[in-house]
Order: sequence, then C-alpha cells, then structure tokens
Amino acid sequence: MIDFIKDLNEKQQLGVLKTEGACLLIAGAGSGKTRVLTYRIANLLENGTAPWQILALTFTNKAAKEMRERIENLVGTTGRDLWMGTFHSMFARILRFDGDRLGYRQGFSIYDTDDSKSLIKNIVKEMGIDDKIYAAAAMYNRISSLKNSLISPQEYNQNAEFLSEDAIAKRPHFGKVYQTYAERCFKANAMDFDDLLYQTFVLFRDHKDILHKYQHRFKYILIDEFQDTNIAQYKIIKKLAAVNLNICVVGDDAQSIYAFRGADIRNILNFERDYPDLEIIKLEQNYRSTKTIVEAANKIIKNNKNQIPKNVWTENIAGEKIELIRATSDQEEGRIIAGNIFETRAQKNARLNDFAILYRTNAQSRSMEEALRRLNIKYRIIGGLSFYQRKEIKDMLAYFRLAVNPEDEEALRRSINNPKRGIGNTTVLKVFLAARENNVPISKVTRHASAYLGKGRAGTSVEKFGELAKAFQLIASENDAFTAAKYIAQHSGIVKALFDDETLEGRARYENIQELLNATQEFVQNKLSEATTEEPDTSLSLFLQEVALLSSVDQASEDEDAVTMMTIHAAKGLEFEYVYLVGMEEELFPSSRMITSQQDLEEERRLFYVAVTRAKERLTLSYALQRYRFGSFNSCEPSRFLFEIDQELFNARSRSIQKNNPNHMTNFMRHRAAKEKEKDTETTKTGSNLKSVNSIKNTPFVSSKSEDIVEGIRVEHPKFGFGTVKKIDSSTSGKRAIIGFDTEGDKTLILSFAKLRVVES
Repeated sequence: MIDFIKDLNEKQQLGVLKTEGACLLIAGAGSGKTRVLTYRIANLLENGTAPWQILALTFTNKAAKEMRERIENLVGTTGRDLWMGTFHSMFARILRFDGDRLGYRQGFSIYDTDDSKSLIKNIVKEMGIDDKIYAAAAMYNRISSLKNSLISPQEYNQNAEFLSEDAIAKRPHFGKVYQTYAERCFKANAMDFDDLLYQTFVLFRDHKDILHKYQHRFKYILIDEFQDTNIAQYKIIKKLAAVNLNICVVGDDAQSIYAFRGADIRNILNFERDYPDLEIIKLEQNYRSTKTIVEAANKIIKNNKNQIPKNVWTENIAGEKIELIRATSDQEEGRIIAGNIFETRAQKNARLNDFAILYRTNAQSRSMEEALRRLNIKYRIIGGLSFYQRKEIKDMLAYFRLAVNPEDEEALRRSINNPKRGIGNTTVLKVFLAARENNVPISKVTRHASAYLGKGRAGTSVEKFGELAKAFQLIASENDAFTAAKYIAQHSGIVKALFDDETLEGRARYENIQELLNATQEFVQNKLSEATTEEPDTSLSLFLQEVALLSSVDQASEDEDAVTMMTIHAAKGLEFEYVYLVGMEEELFPSSRMITSQQDLEEERRLFYVAVTRAKERLTLSYALQRYRFGSFNSCEPSRFLFEIDQELFNARSRSIQKNNPNHMTNFMRHRAAKEKEKDTETTKTGSNLKSVNSIKNTPFVSSKSEDIVEGIRVEHPKFGFGTVKKIDSSTSGKRAIIGFDTEGDKTLILSFAKLRVVES
C-alpha cells in the first residue's frame, strides 16, 4: 500500500483501490477527481502493472501533462511510459503503427480544419455546384458530425432518409461531396482530425488481429471527463475493454455541456447497461466552494430529469451569500461589475487573477471590456480574442476606416476582396504600384482602374469596389456613426456572407457584427445624451478614434495579474475565488435556441451548474432590464434559472430591493413572491420546472413625450436609471433638463434626443 492513500477520503480511497472490473466514478464539481485518477494510476504502477499496460485518455493535452507530472512525482520516471494523452493523440499513435492495414502509408498527413475546408472548396468548385449552398464550413461540420457518428460515405449514400433530407434542403450533391472528400484524403495519404477516431474504429472493426493485440496490451483503461465522449470514442473504448473489462471512467453527468460538439450524455447515463457488474462510486464531497455555492448548485441541477442522483456536500464554511445585480442596461451591468471588482480587490487585498467574468456568448465581452478599461483594470480573454481584435470585427472596421480615410492602404488591403470579388493579390499589388508610379491617391486608382491597369475583368472589379468605397465615404460624411455603420455593414457584403454561414462559428461572427453596430448606436446616444449647448460630434470618424484608443491598450499576458474573461464553455475545469456570471436573461441564458426541447434546456441548465461551481468564495449573478440587440434596446426578463435558487441563498440586498425603493422592484422579485405564494396554494407538477417560468415580461421601454417632462417628476433613462428632474431650461440645441439620477448623479440632457420615461413618484 502506498502511503499517500491516507490523504484521501473514504470514497476517494475506494476509487483508487478498486482496480479490477468496471468502475464508474461520478465526480461532483470540486471533488478532487484528478487526484483520484492520478493516485489510481500510481497505485497500479506500484503494484506491478507495466506502464504500457495502462491506457489513460483525457480531453486536453494540458490535463494529460498535469496528470503525468503528478504521477512522476509519486512513483518516479516509470510514469513516462504510460499510454496517456488525448483520444486523438493516442489513436493517432495506434494508426501510425497499424494504419498500413487500411492502406495508409507511413508518415500520413493530418489535415487541420483549414486544410479540410480548402479541399472541400476545391471539390465544390470542380463539381461546378453552388459554393453558397455547399459552403465549405457547413460541409466540413456536417462531414465531421457524420464521422463522429461512424457513418461512412458509402452508408450515407445508401441511406434513403439522408438523401431525402438533402433533396429537401436543396443540397442533393452533398453525398457526392462527402464521397469525393474521403477519396481525395485517402489518395493524398491524409487523415483529418475526425479520421483519427473513425479510422481507428474501422481498423478495429475490420482487422480482428489488430484489435486483439491492443485488447491484450491494455490491461487497464481509464477515461477522464467521460460525459464528454461521443459515439465513436465510446464504441472504440468498448471494443478495447472487451477482454479484461478493467475500465474506469470518471465524469459528472451534471457537467455534460458539449452536445454541440457531438458529446453524448447517454454514454455516462447508460454505462451500466453495457457493464452489469459495474461498481458506481460517487465522489460527493466538494473541496472547492463554500456551502452557499454548493447548495445553490444542488438546487439548480435537481431540476434536470435525466441525471444520476447525487448529493454534493462540503465541510467548507457557509461563506458569503450570492450577490444578484439588476442593471438597467448591459452597459450599466459592465460598469457595476467593473466597480465591484475594483472595490473587492481593495477590500480583500485580492489579485486580479482571482476574478473571472463568465458569459454565454463571446459577443457579451464588449461592454465588460470597455468598463474594465475605464477603470484601468487589466484583463485577458480566454478561448477567444478581445472583441475589437476578432477577425470579423477588424474586417468591418476596415470598411469604416476606408469610409473615413479613403487613402488608408491597410484598410484597402483588408476590404478590397472581402468578401470575394475576384480581385487577387496580384491585382491588389498592381493598384498600389500604379498609385506610386503615377503619384496619385489609391482611391483614384480604384475608381479609374481601367485607365491605370488596363481593361479587363480585374480592372472592372476594382472599379466597382472603388465606387462602393466612394459611396461609403459620402454616407459617412453626411450621417452619424450608427447610420453610416449600418449602411456600410449592409452593403459591404460581409453581413450577408456571415448570415448565410449557418455554422456555430458563422452565427457567432454574425452576432459579433451586430454587437459592433450596437456599439456605434450606443456611441451616438451617449454623445447626444451628454450634449449641452454644443452640437455633439456623432461621426464615424470620432467613433473610430475612440475605438483605436481603446484597442491600443496592451492586453494582459497570461503571466500578468489580470481578470479572466471567457465563455462558460471555456471555463469548464477552472476555478476562481470570485466569479461574475453576466447576462442572466431569458433568450440569452438559456439561449433562445435551447428552449424548444427538454433535452436542450437540460443542457443549458448543466451549463449554468458548471458556471456556478467555478466559484470558490463568492458568486455574483447579473442581468439587465434592457440590452442592445441589432442597434436598438430590447426589453429583457430575468432568466428562469434564477428562480431555481432558494431566496435565502441571496444576500439581503439582493432579496429586498423593493423594500428600499418601490421603483426598483424587479420582475425577479415579483416572480419570486408569486412562486412562494404558489408553493403554499398548490402542488407543483413533476417536471413543471422544465417549462418556462410564468414571469411577467418587463414593460417595453417607451419614451415619454418631451412636453411631459417637467420639473419635480420622476423619470427613467435606459442608461442612467431612475432620477428626478431638477430643472428645465432652453439652449441653442433645444430644451434641456438637469436630472439628478439615483446612481449616476446629475446629468444634463437635451429633451429632443434623450430617451426619458415618466414613472410614478
């Protein structure tokens, strides 16, 4: 017995010592599963198992590296000979040894996503079919999904249902694209990322001697994050474990959040069906979070029907209650959270590395970034670029820059053939050479390309772009930033191209462009609301200047002390002292795309569970009453998930807003009161919590007429919140009001521009 066993609790010890047979370790959040896996492998090695007899599979290279280092610290260099790594890396290793049985030669290439998309694009072009209907990204994602479901091109093309779906979707040639793609990869002695799974399955299915070799080599199989496995991964592992049956899988069904990548939660929920003698060990003690956070997580996840029952608990202190922030807008949400981080850092003497801001979609990062910048708080974006550094944003900004400065060469380089206009790099080079040789502006060359480059298709395409750029310049010079930006976005072709891209990445990029337009709308409204006697500058030129200044701030490197910002999906496996989960609103979280079925809604709830359990000391949830969407304010209602947390777990300030100020009574509180009353009067039916809560929608924000704004009344502003009109007078720009806002202080607003709603005193 190795002496480190004494450091483990009873269930953890059982997970380490129960080495024979099938074992399912249900590892609740913060339960120390990595330690159990590490010690289990070390125990096997200490008891005479050869390292090459152990196959340990993870989902990230980082996890594998961390486990290997821990094992070496326990048992020495013996751990270096383990077959330990990601599914793809381990299966690639097998294919390197035995892929020749499938006809692949030694040293086969592995195509990355760009390689695959490029090949698909060429195939579509050669077939002479519409590259919009058969867009490379969409074709690649569909092929990937089929391979992970172990459906070959031959099987696909013989399946009447698939072919019928393709006919209805007006893509009847997809099967041929898939078949040709597979043939071209094989001919090039190449596999794509998904082939590393698919071809391993084929190898074991069609060559029993190879399967037999690895079945007897791997006496023990261990799998981390088992809830994230897909069909192909599970079927391969099932074949490998069929002889010794010594398979240990570790996971938490409550943290299965990658269905969009092909993960199948049924693998863990139904594991016992394939292994009737399975021993289930539940690691339920949480070492990470306070009692308050653990209890909130338990309350949330119990609403899911499809799960393995467990009761996570902790011996940690009760800790702080959950903070609930209600903001009038997403901009105010960002300001409040940035301010809270600033204050907490000072009060707790905390590092910025202790803080994390989590959100459902990458597009939400913008308001948070800008608020942090204003307070000079360093931050890093994990799993995504800073908002203004994202490719689609830089592409759109290039058009904006060209509209403001037609001689901006870098903006021209980025935009002239984006989206594709048949203007190649050689032609672009000729444009710049012509401008220099004739000592004329590049804008003149683009508008009169035939005169400088000669007549032909390329010259005509450049001239069309030159005229488009000229139109954008006129629009920008005569309109405010939002009007100009909206026109440019619509007519540049970028928005349409992203809208037509139905992949998850395409949707995210499209949403990011809409968020950029939101930024220009906010910019204009802020300039108008802040104006006094002078005509405000709402030009696209000033907007670009402010963006340039924001973007020039150096981003914190991973070694620096900085707030971490990321999507919830990217946060899985991480932990922070202070977690801010923003955008807790219906149709944002849960996403509007995930509320049409119980299965999707339960995945969203698991995502919420993952977010909550990232917090160690304090959890802050926030939502906005209004959020910019497509350039205008939209009313929001609090997420149904907020109502699944017991009221006692929120701090007093979050529970008693309406007591302090009747005007601040929120839908959340109204719904909370209704739910409490409902509990006393009727029994809630089983499963009813999977339906949308009966919350009252926020009243849409409708501005009052300017003549209704008089001294002494209470008003509400979408950005500044509630306030009292102190004084009204006249200016050269029209009637203006001095308003004392409850949280923002005095503001002077021009009534013809300001959005004010009269509220009851």
